[in-house]
Amino acid sequence: MRFAFTDDQLAFADAVRDLLGKECPPATVRAAWDSATGRSGTLWAQLAEMGVLGMLAPEGTGGMGLAEIDLVQILFEAGRAALPEPLAATAVVAVPAIRDHAPSDDAERWLEAICGGEATVAVQLSPNTHAVGADSARLLLLEAPDGLHLVEPDVVELIALPSVDGSRRLSQVIWHPSAATLLSGGAAAVAQARSRAAVATAAELCGLSDTMIAMTVAYCSERTQFGVPIGSFQAIKHQLADALLAVEFAKPLVWRAAQSLSVGDADAAIHSSMAKAAATDAADVVGRAALQCHGAIGYTVECDLHLWLKRSWALRAQDGDAPSHRRAIARQLLGEPAG
Repeated sequence: MRFAFTDDQLAFADAVRDLLGKECPPATVRAAWDSATGRSGTLWAQLAEMGVLGMLAPEGTGGMGLAEIDLVQILFEAGRAALPEPLAATAVVAVPAIRDHAPSDDAERWLEAICGGEATVAVQLSPNTHAVGADSARLLLLEAPDGLHLVEPDVVELIALPSVDGSRRLSQVIWHPSAATLLSGGAAAVAQARSRAAVATAAELCGLSDTMIAMTVAYCSERTQFGVPIGSFQAIKHQLADALLAVEFAKPLVWRAAQSLSVGDADAAIHSSMAKAAATDAADVVGRAALQCHGAIGYTVECDLHLWLKRSWALRAQDGDAPSHRRAIARQLLGEPAG
């Protein structure tokens, strides 16, 4: 089987890349850390205008009726820019859950609000113990033992939690599941949501890694030692080559997982675990190499690497770390017991 993105998919991703290149420079990400919500303030409306927020929503609600494979390259671009917006939670996890499992009247109302840029959704799925952006969300998608619940924020209590990434405002959500908020789909809906979340996070991690490599190459081309750029040293070249190799090996697994979700592949869950494990490992390799090559300046808040590195730390742990996904793969492939 030969797989390649279509011209339309690549063109859409290029358009988003151009937008984020102009509207989401490091200064915008840095400003989001200091804002009241951790968000950019303008990019959400621009993404809505482009149709990004409703790519997985039905056309009748203002969406585009597309699939996860059409969105995965855009998530990669969001990672490249360290986009301070809840794109993955809202557009990738919440939209299809609402589309497929919410009562029709609620689904139409909320999908139209999301597609129009009027609403964001905070998501809390196992194994995460918190929700990101719940303090500014219009809606929450929460997991309980009986399935997914669509909950409005006025019936929950939020306890703010510290975050390594200043643009990710974390909250512990205190709430009581109700039959009135339960979506259809049961365990299958939860599993689908978890897989979508893992793939979206994996795609963002690949984008973050791509930018961290680019930042490091640029720094090593300018920083001199013994009268020559440090990028000419063999040890630096080897570290960056290993980092690039890790990312390039992770990307196809992420693309394949998105395709599996799009076509309803029976192995979509295992493909999603493979993608998240590989992307997490790659971000670890890239982050370590980038920090070492930057030296002491890489630790400083003034260095842009700081912003991307901390986002990668947060996303490596989100939606399951690499060991947990490798255990999930082992259970499915080898029949190993849970634990």
